[in-house]
Amino acid sequence: MISANDLSPAELAALLHFHAEAGVDWLLEEEPVDRFAEFEAMKAARRAASPATQQERQPQPDRQAAARPAPPAPQQRAAAAPAPASRVQPAIPDSEAVQQARFAAESARSLAELKTALEAFNGCNLKNSARSTIFASGDPASGIMVIGPAPGADDEREGMAFAGRQGQLLDKMLASIGLERSAILLTQIIPWRPPGNRMPSAAETEICRPFIERQIALAEPRAILLLGNYTARFFFGDNDTIHGLRGRWKEIAVAEQVIPAIASLHPQDLLTAPINKRLAWSDLLAFKARLKELSLLTN
Repeated sequence: MISANDLSPAELAALLHFHAEAGVDWLLEEEPVDRFAEFEAMKAARRAASPATQQERQPQPDRQAAARPAPPAPQQRAAAAPAPASRVQPAIPDSEAVQQARFAAESARSLAELKTALEAFNGCNLKNSARSTIFASGDPASGIMVIGPAPGADDEREGMAFAGRQGQLLDKMLASIGLERSAILLTQIIPWRPPGNRMPSAAETEICRPFIERQIALAEPRAILLLGNYTARFFFGDNDTIHGLRGRWKEIAVAEQVIPAIASLHPQDLLTAPINKRLAWSDLLAFKARLKELSLLTN
């Protein structure tokens, strides 16, 4: 077995990065586990399952002692103790979770209230494994909104949408058309990172839907840029790939608003296949032209 002491700093950093990308967030339990107590409890359970053997090894108790119930062993009490409520939230039916999410979202009258409601919401299983709750950042008064799919490992570590390499590339993409992230509203559909960066399930998507729709309703953007396949399908209701959905303006209805939106490739798609940057550039130019038409961009 290779010890961490045998690895160079670069090898150790690469190993940690591999585990993080695989969804490993913690190497230790949040609370200590007494394995000796568990072992003693197992032995006690085996002895209880073999009364004949136990009677051979132990003297017969008198009648008064037999009438009194024996107190449980400390090890058994420790093994039977329930897990802390803060570690795992109780599961609720998906339909009930959607109703709770809708009520929590609609009760918010500002983005600040919505953020508080989202952080207090425990109806989505994704929150149990996530380290951070990712919420919208930037300027909601800009009228410009950029929406991505779900947080990645870098987003979760930094507590913000589009962090790390993909965030750096997005900053360059925005700068190429005269925008910066602090001057627009930047958010994601799913506020918690799915384990191992897997795709959110249909149930998880519907539970998170009221929160992203409420973000849009409160921010009242006049133009939206959707990044990635999952995001485009979520808002356009189409099963086509991002290559079939990108580059075309469509209208999405949220609450009482009808907002023009255009989809493009996610920065991660461009890091994986740089040849697609020409497609993203075409989409950015179309987005810039619409912003100028709406007087949201002057340069």
